[in-house]
Amino acid sequence: MYDVVLANILATPLKVLAPLLCAHVVPGGDLVLAGILERQADELIEAYAPHCRLAVADREDGWILMTASI
Repeated sequence: MYDVVLANILATPLKVLAPLLCAHVVPGGDLVLAGILERQADELIEAYAPHCRLAVADREDGWILMTASI
């Protein structure tokens, strides 16, 4: 288990990996997801909802960074 888990991959694998990624973050740790298009934010928030509260932390040129505290 880790204090911070960072994933910079496409949205589809991020959705599939939601349970695994969240399970590797210690309580009080952070999950950071990057390499996501703005239009994919809602589908990722939905995919991660059973595991954590994912939110957009930053935006630039159509790309977003999403984070969650576990």
